[in-house]
Amino acid sequence: MNLTAFDWSIIAAFFLVSLLIGLYAAKKAGKNTAEFFLSGRNMPWWLLGVSMVATTFSADTPNLVTDIVRKDGVSGNWVWWAFLLTGMLTVFVYARLWRRSGVLTDLEFYELRYSGEPAAFLRAFRSLYLGVFFNVMIMASVCLAAIKIGGILLGLSPVETIVWVSVVTVAYSALGGLRGVILTDFVQFFLAMVGSIWACIVVVNNPKVGGLDNLLAHENVSGSLKLLPDFSDSSQLIPLLVIPLAVQWWSVWYPGAEPGGGGYIAQRMLAAKDEKNAVAATLFFNAAHYALRPWPWVLIALASMIVYPDMASLSAAFPDVPADKLGDDLAYSAMLTLLPSGLMGLVVASLIAAVMSTLSTHLNWGSSYVVHDFYKRFVNPQATENQAVIAGRISTVALMLFAALFALVLSNALQAFNILLQIGAGTGAIFILRWFWWRINAYSEIAGMVISFLVAVYLEILHVKLGFPPLDGSVQLVLGVLITTVGWLLVTFLTPPTDRSILENFYRKIQPASAGWQPVLKNMDNAVTVEKTENLPLQILGMFIGCLTVYAALFATGYWIYGNLNAAIICTVIVAAGAFGLKRILGKVV
Repeated sequence: MNLTAFDWSIIAAFFLVSLLIGLYAAKKAGKNTAEFFLSGRNMPWWLLGVSMVATTFSADTPNLVTDIVRKDGVSGNWVWWAFLLTGMLTVFVYARLWRRSGVLTDLEFYELRYSGEPAAFLRAFRSLYLGVFFNVMIMASVCLAAIKIGGILLGLSPVETIVWVSVVTVAYSALGGLRGVILTDFVQFFLAMVGSIWACIVVVNNPKVGGLDNLLAHENVSGSLKLLPDFSDSSQLIPLLVIPLAVQWWSVWYPGAEPGGGGYIAQRMLAAKDEKNAVAATLFFNAAHYALRPWPWVLIALASMIVYPDMASLSAAFPDVPADKLGDDLAYSAMLTLLPSGLMGLVVASLIAAVMSTLSTHLNWGSSYVVHDFYKRFVNPQATENQAVIAGRISTVALMLFAALFALVLSNALQAFNILLQIGAGTGAIFILRWFWWRINAYSEIAGMVISFLVAVYLEILHVKLGFPPLDGSVQLVLGVLITTVGWLLVTFLTPPTDRSILENFYRKIQPASAGWQPVLKNMDNAVTVEKTENLPLQILGMFIGCLTVYAALFATGYWIYGNLNAAIICTVIVAAGAFGLKRILGKVV
């Protein structure tokens, strides 16, 4: 694909703006770690909400959606749409609790909630396990998307693509800290949205596709349009809808959709001005992520089934793409080659923006773990704020290097998605319950982490090598959840509880719903002085109304596109009623 000088000027302008934002934020970011990692805890909801959306608007996300749609149709997206449930649970239950905790990172939570050496070990180990190992895997999948975009649209080799993206991203992330990341995210989000919607319109109306009506009626596409899987086909219904909605959303730790909040979502909530801004930011994120963004990706994926119906057609069209990088997820980038000059530059810049937004967040988030939860806590407790900021900048560069190297061995986005799901299977219930059940301790989390990892290694690698027939992905997930959950529950009851003084201090500070804390409260001095601020039943109701509203908005958009007016009107009415209900509930719980 040959870009014109005008295309390149758009891309260059974007790079320049990103660098200038990093330079602008550098002075404040260098003051201390609270500024570098939480932008001074003074961010408004709209900046934080857009930043959350921009981070999840990675270039590997449309690739993942394309991979799913080409394999399982539109309804296959329930494997990630189901995570809305945990997102809304975070909005109504956990956003206020995280902001109230006052920690700098969500790993600092461990020594607020648990006691002794197990708590310290958990914090130290997870700072490296999540901040380095897990984080590098996530960033590598993002880099893989960049490699495919660079190869298809720019004719760059994998190494060339990684070098160009890494240099600029590391520059503004290391200079500007979280403030630089959030401000850049704001620009990148709108660029990415304009690019994806405009690209969708042009692609669908390309003569090779023939317009929306022809797209929806085409024999390659018509069987893939359902928003729900066929209820009469259990081979589709169970893995695509039942497992995600019944098991996956609450049981699996996945970046950006952690049960109980966590990771970079917790980082944004901790950076909010107050609890109200934390709640509003997370609500905006979930509405935009699940209802606003998916359809341009879905339509381009459907269009690709006409232009490139199989792997042979993709391979023939792009013979220079390495065989190990060829997959259904490549079709998204392939369809963008149909764009005209000018729009091509804008769309390429928007895809670069999507890549850089996600990488910059993960670099800052991972660096916060390495510096605050490992270096300052265990290696150099006497480190000055200046030393800590320098360590943060060094670790930012190192994380990017590791991710770039690992990206060169991955082959497709869905592969990385499934690996991450399996590694986190069964740990989600711990993250949900630890705020509300006093008996969970540090050993519970250690057991969950270790068991889930060992089960994932066995199911993903050793099971077939030992001569057993391969298991379906949904079966692997359920087995992982079952084994891990039973394991950490047994460990919980076989190990001593957290020290009572830690539990009492935690309850006084966080003020969670009291039902699961009765053994602590009945012997707690001055327990009656603890303010009862949580109305858990009303919050759970808000969660379900929030899910209904966002899903209705997702479906309404789809039905309007499909021309199904009756269903579109019904879903739109549900959206309006749900929005009214949400406003009433938020007024009572926030």
